[in-house]
Parts: sequence; structure tokens; C-alpha cells
Amino acid sequence: MKYLVTGKEGQVVRSIIERAANHPDIAIVTFGRPDVDFSAPETLGPAIATVRPDIIISAAAYTAVDQAESEEDLATTVNGEAAGALARAAAGLGIPIVHISTDYVFDGTKSGAYVESDPVAPIGAYGRSKLAGEEAVAAATPNHAILRTAWVHSPYGKNFVKTMLRVAADRDEMNVVADQVGCPTSALDIADAVLAVAGNLLKSDDTALRGIFHLTNAGRASWAEFATEIFRLSAEQGGPSAKVNPIPSSAYPTPAKRPANSQLDGSKLSATHGVTLQDWRAATETVVTRILQA
Repeated sequence: MKYLVTGKEGQVVRSIIERAANHPDIAIVTFGRPDVDFSAPETLGPAIATVRPDIIISAAAYTAVDQAESEEDLATTVNGEAAGALARAAAGLGIPIVHISTDYVFDGTKSGAYVESDPVAPIGAYGRSKLAGEEAVAAATPNHAILRTAWVHSPYGKNFVKTMLRVAADRDEMNVVADQVGCPTSALDIADAVLAVAGNLLKSDDTALRGIFHLTNAGRASWAEFATEIFRLSAEQGGPSAKVNPIPSSAYPTPAKRPANSQLDGSKLSATHGVTLQDWRAATETVVTRILQA
């Protein structure tokens, strides 16, 4: 089966390529810059038609959360209009699409974990652009699975785990925000889940397999708790570590406001697709180990 995966260098894309190597029946075709331009959505459909994939995995995105505040038009073109173009191409070819979305579609004011039916209310440009993508995909084709994830990290690219380990190599302690909570999620686990969901869509026309699903590692943590665990795991292996000083978000202002609560409930994905992700601590251990061994 030919899986067209948008993007080439992102954490999720590189993790999908890695994990797909365990599936000899899957051929991954990456689809991204410089060959295609997601800021020109009108060019995507014709390019996809030449590939003739069996399914589209929409993983490419504009992910610069703070920069999006000053580039909302570009973010919306890439995350919204381009996602819609991909979904229309999928509809035209009669194939399913799996689209990766985000916790940022919520405002973060709920006390518990968000479920798929909770009202969306993004508080920043990035979240608005990703919500536009969800809406565009859903409008273009019913044959979709939208997977919302959060706090993504991996051995690839730039992410919180890599940043913490890099900074700890030069500093004995650091301040980390403690009043934002979420679900740290390994892109390696996301990749396994995406491949499982894609396989289900290809095997069955069941409408229950379509729609919106939440996809994160189990459990919750604040950024400060996440950092503390990263350093504990690193120290066990002789890697860099630092003391974490918990601080409020107000002490670390950023152009974009972040949701205070980014927890996502994955029970629907588990019940419908049979996909249940491991606890975030175990997932983080794998990522930390691979980064230190790289």
C-alpha cells in the first residue's frame, strides 16, 4: 500500500518513516518542500494525483506557535487551506485521509481531560489555523480521521526534551513553567498509532472509524514535572541534568498564550481503533535514551 505522508523533516513524519520500516506491506512516499509548497494549496491536488496513493497522512504543518501571532495568514494557509486541499484530493481519488491536529484547538479552561465532543475555542493564531484545518478536512470528505495530539517530542528535530538536555549541559538549574499541564507524547508512539488508524481505514468502511480522535501518551504532567523526569532519566544514564525551579507562566511571557490545560482523553481512540498509548514516562525514557545514544 502506498502511503503519501506530507512533510519530510518533521518529528511525526520522520517517526512514521522509521516505524513503517517494520511493515513490509507499506511504501511511504514523502510529500514536502522543496518539491511542493503548502503555502500554495492550489498546487497540491495535481501533484497528489500523479502519485496516486492509497491513503494520505496529513502531517506537515506550520508549527511556530509564537511566530504565528504575527504570521496568522501564512499559518492559516498552510494549516487550514492546504489541509483542505489535501482532503479534496483524497476525496477525488476516493481514498481516506488521516490528519494530525492539536490540543491548541481548546482554550485550556476545562478542569479535566478534553474529550472529542468538547467545544473548541482556540486562544491563539496557531490554534485557530489548526482548527481551520480540521474544519476544512471534515468539509471536504467524510472519509477522514483527525488525530489531535499534544506536547510532541522525539529523537528527531527540535522539541522540549532535546532543549532541556542541551541547556542542562551548560547550566545547573533552570526555571520551567509549572502551571500548564498536558500529556507529553512521543512522536514514535504517534507514528505507530497513525499507521494503525490508517490500516483500519483502508480495511473497513465503518463510519465509526472516521471522525475526530485524541491521541496522546497516558497520564499528565506540567512542563516542570516533564523537565524533572527528563533530567532524572538522563542522570540515570550519565547524561546532563539540572535542578528545576517551578515558575508561573506569568514569569515567562511569550507572544502566544498557551492553554493552561492541554490534557486529551484517548479513550475513544482506544475503544474504536484499538489503539492505546503507553504512559508518558515510559515513552519519555525511550526518547531520552535515544537522544543520549545518538
